[in-house]
Amino acid sequence: MKRLDLKTLLTGALAGLTAALLVLGASMQPSFFSAILYTASALPILIVGLGWGNAAAISAVVTAAALGAVLISPSFALIMALVTLLPAGWLSHLANLARPASELGGPDHLLAWYPLSDILLHLCGLVTIAVIVIGVMIGYGPEVTDPIVDLLITSVKQQQPDFMPDPAATAQTKSLILLMLPAVQGGMWVTMLFAAYYIAVRIVAASGRGLRPREDIPSSLRMNRNSIFIFLAGLAACFFGGVAALIGATVIGAFGAGFMLSGFAALHFRTRGKDWRLPALILCYLASMLMLLPALLILVLGLGDTRKAIALTPAKDADAPKQSDTKI
Repeated sequence: MKRLDLKTLLTGALAGLTAALLVLGASMQPSFFSAILYTASALPILIVGLGWGNAAAISAVVTAAALGAVLISPSFALIMALVTLLPAGWLSHLANLARPASELGGPDHLLAWYPLSDILLHLCGLVTIAVIVIGVMIGYGPEVTDPIVDLLITSVKQQQPDFMPDPAATAQTKSLILLMLPAVQGGMWVTMLFAAYYIAVRIVAASGRGLRPREDIPSSLRMNRNSIFIFLAGLAACFFGGVAALIGATVIGAFGAGFMLSGFAALHFRTRGKDWRLPALILCYLASMLMLLPALLILVLGLGDTRKAIALTPAKDADAPKQSDTKI
């Protein structure tokens, strides 16, 4: 058993080393590719957590954070842990949770796995907290975003000397950018981390080490009903201004991305078997990336379909081989 534990810890440490190298590579490339590397750094943590358990995930997180602190700085390690390491480790832990279905009123011979809707809820909450903490660390506020708007206006003036910005419109733009950045950051990170989780699940399932059954994402990916109240609270906080508005914008971005993910999943589910399914889905994805209204419609679709889909599998001592999903 000790040799097995040591092997598990070493596997986790190797995954942590891989994650740290990916983050270091991302920090050296200030481009869109860096976001890909940051997201990819969550994959090793998720894979060892889903395939080897909590001990391997903890070993990976500690190793990656320690390397980040030694090679760069403790603050860099903290940001890395908040953004990728801890969310990835926690998601893998939740995904491996199961209990007898009889405790939920189901059959005695089945196991009920932690609902995907609750996993997505946790992801949105973790990203919200991470963005808020990082904002406090860097002193996020008008002094950070206002120079960006001023630089943009200066650039436009250089190209168009006759351009005279309206002071009121400039102030409104600065206020909008101040709220948009944390919202966009939270939304992007929820989407990218869930994509990493989905890829990790597929890899672990293909390797045969996965404990959790492979779920039908279009039918099971929905947001928890309680997340609606969190989303509405974030929306209300935006009207108070100041720090409350910044927190509210972060909540809207992170949880809005969760509802959009569930909205797209519902769209995939409802178009199954239709001849026009593929072109319609491609059109919806492109329109949502280019225009605000289609994205809002997908968001509303996710808001309108909140529930839990609990994956059930036979317990080890059960004879029934059947697998199913129970919707609550």
